[in-house]
Amino acid sequence: MIFSHLTIRVTLLCILLFSGFHALANIQKPVFKVIAFYTAKNDQAHISYVHEANEWFPKMAKQYQFSYDTTSNWSNMNPKFLSQYQVVLFLDTRPETPEQRAAFEAYMKNGGGWMGFHFAAFALAKSTYPDNWDWYHHEFLGSGAYGSNTWRPTSAILRVEDQKHPVTKQLPVTFKSSPNEWYRWQNDLRKNPDIDILLAIDSSSFPLGTGPKDYEIWHSGYYPVVWSNKKYKMMYVNMGHNDIDYEHKTNKTLSLTFDNEVQNKMIINGLLWLGADKKRG
Repeated sequence: MIFSHLTIRVTLLCILLFSGFHALANIQKPVFKVIAFYTAKNDQAHISYVHEANEWFPKMAKQYQFSYDTTSNWSNMNPKFLSQYQVVLFLDTRPETPEQRAAFEAYMKNGGGWMGFHFAAFALAKSTYPDNWDWYHHEFLGSGAYGSNTWRPTSAILRVEDQKHPVTKQLPVTFKSSPNEWYRWQNDLRKNPDIDILLAIDSSSFPLGTGPKDYEIWHSGYYPVVWSNKKYKMMYVNMGHNDIDYEHKTNKTLSLTFDNEVQNKMIINGLLWLGADKKRG
């Protein structure tokens, strides 16, 4: 009888321990996996943003139970590597070789998730990043080539254009963004039926920018800043350019992209939307 009671106690203890370890394993397992590609070599404003992003996203990963990895090696843009992840981020640039581009296009067409920031959509003839990837700039993003930008980096009042989208869930109709250099694009995204514009600059922002050049200050117009393509699980975010002290040659960061609660909620909403309902690796 003593042996029987001891056996039962040991068995119960083993069951409890196993259940505890199993529960802990379930808690620690990430809901989805994110890989962020970046270059962080050219513009100090973009370098500052990339460093900030790579500090902020791991904190969000811990809070929202996803994993966050980074790589500056763009040769990792290949089918085997990408198959480990449900969401890909482009923090500042884009893939350049035909093989890398083909791998990314296949990844997106097979249901992968993507979020790109600011310079990731840049394309300009006769520049280091020419408009030489039609699928990416004209079909996937829909924006076409870069047109112009505001200067200096300044905050803008942003307006939610699609209040029913998961990205804009529980956002106010308008809110003030972090300072940013805002881009204008070649194509009018309103004319593209595949594009769902989520946020645009509100007219109360004008004049937007401080110059000194006149064309760096916007006084009117329609400027989308966050959008999705309905054919893919993707979203582009124009934010990602911190203000830098170039004038005094200190290269000191003067503003932070993630120093904005509402804007951060929009980004997290987007990331959770992109990571949902994916095959787990």
